[in-house]
Amino acid sequence: MDFDVAIVGAGLVGASFARALDGAGLRIALVEPGAVPQPAEPWDSRIYAISPGNAAFLSTVGAWQSLDASRVQAVRRMEIFGDAPGAQMSFSAYETGVAELAFIVESGRLQRALWDGLTAQHDVTLFSPARCAALAVEEREATLELEDGERIAAKLVIGADGASSWLRKHAGLTATAAGYGERGVVANFSCERSHHGAAYQWFRSDGVLAYLPLPGARMSMVWSTPDEHAHELLDLRPDALCERVAEAGRGVLGDLEILTPPVAFPLQLLVAERIVAPRIALIGDAAHVVHPLAGQGVNLGFGDGRSLADVLRAREPFRDCGEIALLRRYARSRAEAILAMRRVTDGLQQLFSARGRLISGIRNAGLNLTDRMPVLKNLLVRQALG
Repeated sequence: MDFDVAIVGAGLVGASFARALDGAGLRIALVEPGAVPQPAEPWDSRIYAISPGNAAFLSTVGAWQSLDASRVQAVRRMEIFGDAPGAQMSFSAYETGVAELAFIVESGRLQRALWDGLTAQHDVTLFSPARCAALAVEEREATLELEDGERIAAKLVIGADGASSWLRKHAGLTATAAGYGERGVVANFSCERSHHGAAYQWFRSDGVLAYLPLPGARMSMVWSTPDEHAHELLDLRPDALCERVAEAGRGVLGDLEILTPPVAFPLQLLVAERIVAPRIALIGDAAHVVHPLAGQGVNLGFGDGRSLADVLRAREPFRDCGEIALLRRYARSRAEAILAMRRVTDGLQQLFSARGRLISGIRNAGLNLTDRMPVLKNLLVRQALG
């Protein structure tokens, strides 16, 4: 079958990119190995902090307004603590002059909202469940062969298939990956006290602990911690885990009661040396993976999709959408944002994982100094807002 664009991977980034091409006059194939997603009940253990800029993007593709508003929590304040007494930095939406700093959304519900839009998108053909078996790139087109023998020819093939990207590997785009020796432990809790729309983050000797507010008196925990400690947390009884998490969070939300059992995923830094090649482009985790301490991984991926969709929509009529000059325009547009986020997240992880009195004094003094510089704080917030 012949298409203009074939997208490998229909997760949040791949599906939103397909939605962003609605009405662009392109025939789109979307290849996804999984089945149609079903939202988790009662609460999804995978939670994302969506920037206001990307919430606006998701609204333009019809997904944001399809979400149940009662399952979306606005973040209006963020408190960050160092690993020394008195080291603290605060961000406020009110002081920055915006309505909110971020929105906390369940992965499965956002995924379902995107897929519901895809089913009504006349220019998309969904191959699901389906897996790629082979890739051939020629001068005028690229061809994907699926495991069932189906062949998909397209002017442009997009890799949105995650950190272990099949497309990146078979397109010959090399990537450098380095594990942090850490896992992100996630779980959801009901809380004794209200969070009042505040998110909390602690840089600790055993990793980075974050509380992300959920609707009602609930929160989602993300504890980025060394592998050994992660396994210890996973082995705790529910009541013991609640006590450990509440104590680590200095009791700011009172007693906790577990809503979803803890799960963990390995943390790594991944950098693709190139994100485009003839007839090929990478977006999302297929192109880059950063440490989750800033909560910007999926936002970076949405930014990729937005930029690439803008490039394809702005091309001259009848111009080949897989032309390498167009793809390089996309790569240039994303280079600075990707590099900046990689340096910030990796730098902070190394800074706060380093031991020693001198380095501890420097990083905690840095938190306090930044907190006393409104111009710098507002600049940081504006960048994160997207």
